Amino acid sequence: MSEAEPNEIAKAFIASCRDEIEAPKPGNVHIFADGHGMTVDHFLRSAEVAAEPLCRPFSTVGARILGAVEATALSVGLNTNLGIILLCAPLAAAADFKTASPAERAPGQRNQEDEFRQSLKRILGGLTREDAQSAFDAIVRAAPAGLGQSGRHDVRAPAETTLLDAMKEAASRDRIAYQYASDFSDVFTIGANALAAAREKAWPAPWPVVAVYLSFLAGIFDSHITRKNGLDAALVVQNAAIDIRERFMAQTDPADSLGDLLDFDRRLKATGLNPGTSADLTVATLFADRLILS
Repeated sequence: MSEAEPNEIAKAFIASCRDEIEAPKPGNVHIFADGHGMTVDHFLRSAEVAAEPLCRPFSTVGARILGAVEATALSVGLNTNLGIILLCAPLAAAADFKTASPAERAPGQRNQEDEFRQSLKRILGGLTREDAQSAFDAIVRAAPAGLGQSGRHDVRAPAETTLLDAMKEAASRDRIAYQYASDFSDVFTIGANALAAAREKAWPAPWPVVAVYLSFLAGIFDSHITRKNGLDAALVVQNAAIDIRERFMAQTDPADSLGDLLDFDRRLKATGLNPGTSADLTVATLFADRLILS
């Protein structure tokens, strides 16, 4: 196996974060509107400082998570990107192992996505208790909204199992944990399919990113809203997103949906509803896509 260029992996991460912040995603911070006490600059600076520890070659997943969270806390002083880091750390680790470039790949060799997903599966299967402890320390440091005690694998207590097992225990109530437990199935189905559909329409930036985000928001309960505001609130947001996504995907020119998107954005922010998990999954989808195609 050959080492993937770490600078390229970091560049892919920063570009994915930038693409996400430049898209008008209802309820999140984006270039059209700040929100929830955070600004566009907070997120761009977070991406820049988190990239190096997150994409440090052949680091453990736990070290990537803790290093990126600590770098963000020191630079920004806010929890802007914990979910992004938790999702992107194993993706970056998987990118360290690529057997060949596209030009070098022999006929009949499995495609790039299959190769990447197999590498990711190995990374997830090799997670350790030390990875769990580092991730727990990072979560406590970031202090996400709605964090409470759990009967098992409490992040404030010493880790007693691997990070994968801890994520499996939380998978039924947290969609980021579910990605670990399912080999990132949402990213490679909901996210990748939405990205492909937007590309099939030849939509320019930032509209493919909006398509990915709305597909997550319409397709699954947003864990951040569920944790902070309750399941009923998450259901209301999901139902609204289903209608907005349908109208958006039916457009010939997606820019015609900007008013609809920004109206939904204002309504969500006025009621303190932040679909943060949907945004995190969007970044993970964009990052995985770049790593697969590199």
